[in-house]
Amino acid sequence: MSATPASPPFAGRVALVTGGSGGIGRPLVLDLADAGAAVAVGYGASREPAEELASDVVAAGGRAIAVGADLRDPAAPGKLVGVAERALGPIDLLVANHGVAMRQAWDEVGLDDWNETVDVNLRAPFLLAQRVLPGMRGRAWGRILFVSSVAAFTGGIVGPHYAASKSGLHGLTHFLAARVARDGVTVNAIAPALVEDTGMLPGSPEELRSRVPVGRLGRPDEVAELAVAMLANGYLTSQVVGLDGGMYPR
Repeated sequence: MSATPASPPFAGRVALVTGGSGGIGRPLVLDLADAGAAVAVGYGASREPAEELASDVVAAGGRAIAVGADLRDPAAPGKLVGVAERALGPIDLLVANHGVAMRQAWDEVGLDDWNETVDVNLRAPFLLAQRVLPGMRGRAWGRILFVSSVAAFTGGIVGPHYAASKSGLHGLTHFLAARVARDGVTVNAIAPALVEDTGMLPGSPEELRSRVPVGRLGRPDEVAELAVAMLANGYLTSQVVGLDGGMYPR
């Protein structure tokens, strides 16, 4: 007798991916949909690509919607989750993949630049997590993944505001993970570096490639592949996993 085919790992689950139509977001949404999840594709300004991506998922037999939000607004994370849950159901998987990266020297960063970076890169992920965690705990299953950066370890080259906002995600990861692990909820972060086609490279690809030990930039699909593996693993929590071509071994 042939073995019964295994169900997709996220069959019946609902995922929210912010920055869902961007370089890393697009393959991540597609991989989650392939793994059985219904996906809310969160976007900021890129409405058309997000709607096209959601349509592609639906055309392939999945469930997806595009949901817009300006995550500079402190009320936006709660509204984003509310719209997604009314359309697809309670959020089981949250991937905070959005972010801003304004390249500036330490003495060029103004207060508005600092606040916008921290608001989007750190406050919004916390508010998203704060909104979905009660439901995850109540259902005794949940996955939260924050998308950080190697700059959180090294300082990077984008700017102090960016590095600080990403470092904050690591503290947030460890704080939350320790308090919800026994409820069946994992909280982790992934820290990629120098990934092509993201619109966030701090320099030309030719210049940056020489900094990477493997000799090339990362690909968005490689980040998505690792992210999905982390989300599928129920024993992995309170971890920050680097994906940087060997730039920061530890």
